[in-house]
Amino acid sequence: MSSSSIIARFGASVRKLRFRLGISQEALAERADLHRTYIADIERGARNVTLRSIDKLAKALEVSTADLLLQTCQTATCVQRPRQQSSLGEFPDILLVEDDPCDVELTLRAFRKARIANSVHVARDGAEALEYVFRNGKLAGLGAKALPAVILLDLNLPRVSGMEVLARLKADPHSQKIPVIVLTASQDGPDVQQCNRLGADAYIVKPVDFQNFSQVTRRLSLLWALLHRALVLGEIEL
Repeated sequence: MSSSSIIARFGASVRKLRFRLGISQEALAERADLHRTYIADIERGARNVTLRSIDKLAKALEVSTADLLLQTCQTATCVQRPRQQSSLGEFPDILLVEDDPCDVELTLRAFRKARIANSVHVARDGAEALEYVFRNGKLAGLGAKALPAVILLDLNLPRVSGMEVLARLKADPHSQKIPVIVLTASQDGPDVQQCNRLGADAYIVKPVDFQNFSQVTRRLSLLWALLHRALVLGEIEL
């Protein structure tokens, strides 16, 4: 692939992430401490970008530098063989709804260890999770976003309980097809029975590790949702 093609695809990735945040080129330039014309040139593929600028742009776009480059690699279709795509969008986020910082870190560590390339968005309570899916509340006006590939949902949440979150997700046509995996201390008991009635797709006993997560996603035919970083980087083929 030519350098001009890589530059163009990097610009497309910046534009895509900017649209996701719902901000203008001027706002991005201010966040990144760069000139608006510089941003415009990047997005139209007419500007070579320094490593320092890439780092500034990543922070301004609220992603890591590695994820920004990964977006470019995905845009460039680094994996040569066709991949299965979902109706919810190609390789969307995993939404983790968990208020316990220790459980959050254990889950994220498991995904890092497995080198999963999907972004993981963490919602710390039920209200935040609903705002993220439905784009309302504090996130109103930011524009539509691809639905999560899968939601990992703890039941014991502040503000809005996990049970209520599950009920609202499964009652709304916009979100009812999103697979919801309930995080629980046990797969027995009245909570699990209630979750079954509300439409939970599966359960994982905490703490989450990649082995039990991958077993559940395989059973739900969700392997398309998990993009392995080695695939993105072209280290192995599908």
